Amino acid sequence: MSQIHYFLATVAITIAITFWAARRNSGRASFYAAEGKISAPQNGLAIAGDFLSAGTVLGIVGLFFAVGMDAAPYLITPLAGLFLMLTLIVGPLRRLGRFTLGDVVTHRMESPHIRIVIGLCTIVISLINLVAQLVGAGALISIVFGIPFNFAVGIIAALMTIYVAFGGMLAATWVQIIKAVILIAMVAVLAALCIGRAGGYAPLFDLAEISARSRDMFAFGGLQLGMFGAISLALTQVTGMMGMPHLLIRFFTVPDERAARRSLVIGTTIIGIAMATVLLVLGPAAIAFVGGDASLRDPSGGIIGGTNMITMHLARLLGGDMLFGLMSAVAFSTILAVVAGLTISISSATSHDLVLGFRKGRSLTEGSEVAIFRLAALVTSAIGVGLAILFQKENITFLIVMGQTVAASTTFPLLILAIYWRGLTTAGTVAAGLFGLVTSVLGIVASPAFWMKALGHPEPLIPTDYPALVTVPATFLVAWLVSTFVPARPARAAQV
Repeated sequence: MSQIHYFLATVAITIAITFWAARRNSGRASFYAAEGKISAPQNGLAIAGDFLSAGTVLGIVGLFFAVGMDAAPYLITPLAGLFLMLTLIVGPLRRLGRFTLGDVVTHRMESPHIRIVIGLCTIVISLINLVAQLVGAGALISIVFGIPFNFAVGIIAALMTIYVAFGGMLAATWVQIIKAVILIAMVAVLAALCIGRAGGYAPLFDLAEISARSRDMFAFGGLQLGMFGAISLALTQVTGMMGMPHLLIRFFTVPDERAARRSLVIGTTIIGIAMATVLLVLGPAAIAFVGGDASLRDPSGGIIGGTNMITMHLARLLGGDMLFGLMSAVAFSTILAVVAGLTISISSATSHDLVLGFRKGRSLTEGSEVAIFRLAALVTSAIGVGLAILFQKENITFLIVMGQTVAASTTFPLLILAIYWRGLTTAGTVAAGLFGLVTSVLGIVASPAFWMKALGHPEPLIPTDYPALVTVPATFLVAWLVSTFVPARPARAAQV
């Protein structure tokens, strides 16, 4: 069976799931939250599927290949964020919300302005992550089918529009569940082949060290972050995980708070095992086997397809075209599932938060809201394609961290304050949300990765790629200052 057939089979299965789900969707509760009928184990797998995206399958291995053990914080710190999410956010989130993060924040302050701000933050965060997945998908499809990157990204965008517009959250959840099971199995198979080819686990590291030649891949400092950058990156990933909309809305798909907590425990356990395998086996194997193969280099000396494709090259070296085709199909399904979840996050924020905000709380009919949800999915796909083309050379993992930067500076502080601080006011919420959104986005644009690499300027406007160490505390400070010193009636006390 050729790799093209694996891809076509993947597309056929996901479309079948979509239309199965479409026949069971009965309104906005189905599109937004699968009517809260997903079980804890199912949602745990779906959470793992959301997290184990192209950033894990493709980006982390490529990052390890480039900087060695400095890739570890990109895997370890998000786990800390998930544990804190379990302690601080999941229970209140499930009790206070129904469809979106806007529902949670406005449970105390029925303000249209708050819904607009939360909706905008959700859209920006999810769109950045969507671009990361589309970059990975475009690179993968262009290599497998030998087509231009731009055309490949367009194909992915068309498919994700179909999944979201017709299947909603129910379809996205089941695609996530199925692909999570297959992905974990394929990572295990690839890891076993890596160890088998090396003749054992210890010899694998010996081969990696030989291939790495002049650099010590187990020494930290490859990213050259400095103290500020390292602390800021850790803060970004811990707090950013706690504010990622496409993960948080998953807790609305289960029946109750207990199921929400249990699903996160299951999902975190799966994520931890998979990430340890990627970091401790696939990363060193990439250096050992891909790094020393001259046939995988382009004329300039770089890896064919870029570092995001190193996992795919590793699969071909160890398992031939069959394993390459299977891994490509799994990576493809991974990306499809994640982009569907992200698109749902954007579409629901648009139709449920922005629309309600601009209409000053006057609800639409369910039919109209679902129609806007579908239109938002289409517009999101178009914008995502354009941005993916702009950032096609950027590492996927780095792009995902940029989304976490915005989440850490906006949705995380707003959720924590709305749940736990009685003195929060409407003015404080709006001011903090807008401040965090503007400063985090400006920080990303002014960073070396964007200002120099993407836009081609000779010098960055700020010296770090990770501004969260400044923007996160500043957002909390703005919320406190405005809530304390701007006259306003305090919000109702949170019932948590």
